[in-house]
Amino acid sequence: MSQELDIIPGTEWGFFTLPRPMCIAGPCSAETEEQVMETARGLAAFGIHVFRAGIWKPRTHPGSFEGVGAPGLKWLQRVQKELGMKVCTEVASEKHVKESLAAGVDMVWIGARTTANPFLMQEIADALKGTDIPVLVKNPVNPDLELWVGALERLNRAGIRKLGVIHRGFSTYAPIQYRNDPGWRIAIELRTRYPKMTFFADPSHMGGDRKYLQELSQRAMDLGLEGLMLESHCDPSCAWSDAKQQLTPRDLQTLLESLVIRENTSENEAFREGIDALRARIDIIDEHLLKLLKDRNGVSHAIGQYKKEHNVAILQAIRWEQLLSDMLERGASMGLSQQVITAIMTAIHDESVRVQNEVLEG
Repeated sequence: MSQELDIIPGTEWGFFTLPRPMCIAGPCSAETEEQVMETARGLAAFGIHVFRAGIWKPRTHPGSFEGVGAPGLKWLQRVQKELGMKVCTEVASEKHVKESLAAGVDMVWIGARTTANPFLMQEIADALKGTDIPVLVKNPVNPDLELWVGALERLNRAGIRKLGVIHRGFSTYAPIQYRNDPGWRIAIELRTRYPKMTFFADPSHMGGDRKYLQELSQRAMDLGLEGLMLESHCDPSCAWSDAKQQLTPRDLQTLLESLVIRENTSENEAFREGIDALRARIDIIDEHLLKLLKDRNGVSHAIGQYKKEHNVAILQAIRWEQLLSDMLERGASMGLSQQVITAIMTAIHDESVRVQNEVLEG
C-alpha cells in the first residue's frame, strides 16, 4: 500500500521558470573541463538554467568509460560560478551523495538501475537525510510501478520534499524503434497517483537516437508533463558515451522552439461544454465495459466449474495463443495498436485464470 507523499512542487524550487517545459540539459558525461564549459555556454546562451552532466556513469561491462569521477565536480562548480546555472548529476551510492553535497551540486537524480535496488535507494535516502536538495528519480529499468513508488517513499521518509520523477522508458526484448519502450501507461498511472509530483520525460534515453527526440518531447508535452531532461553536447560526434542521442545546444534550441505547449485546461465555455459532453460519452462506454467484464467473469466461473467436474487443467496455452492472435488481427483491422490489445487481453486472461482457480480451490 503506497503512502501519501509530502512534496514541494518544482515551480517552488527556484530552478525553473514558466511556461513549460522546465528543461534540464547537458552532456551524457562530463568528459573534459573544456567540453563541459563549451556545452554549458551554448545552453546558457538561449536560456537553459539547469545543467546536467554525468560524473559517474553506470556501465554494463567493466573497462567502458565510467565517468571522470569526483574531479569533474570542480567543472560543475565553474558552470555555477561563471554562468550562474544550477547543476545536477546522477548519484548511485552514499559516496556519490556525499561528494556531490560537498561540491555544492544543486540537484541530483537517481538512475533507472539504482531505482530498482531498494538497498541502494535506502542508502541514498539515508545519505540525503537532513538536506534540502531536490532529487529526481528515474523509473526502474523494468516496468514495475511499485518499485518506482517505493523509491519515492524512501526519499520522502528521509525528509526529501523537493521530489520529482523522470520517465525514461523501460527495457524490452521486443523489437521496437526506440532504445527503450516509452511505456507511457505506467507514467500516466504514477501521474494519476501523485498529481502534484513534478514530472520530467527523458526523450534521450527513451529514443536512443536524436531523430526521435522531437516526437517524444512533443508527446511528453501533450500528456501534460512539466519538463524535459535532454542530452546536449558541444560536439556529439566526439562524445565518449551515447553520442547518437545527443544534440548540439543549437539543435536543442531548435527542438524546444518547435514544441507545441498545450494548456492543462481552458476556461472557454464552449470548450468546457464540449469536453464535458465527450467525457459523458466515455463514462457510458466505460460502464458498458465494466458490465461486459462482469458477464465475462460469470462465464469464466462456469468454465472453471465445468473443468473441475471433468478434471481438466485451468490453463490452456494453445487456446490462449489462438485467442490472442485472433484479437490482434481483429484489433489491427479496427486501427487498434498491438500494444493496447496485448495489454488488455493479457489482463482479461489473467483475471479469467484467477476466477477459474478460485472455483478449482473452492
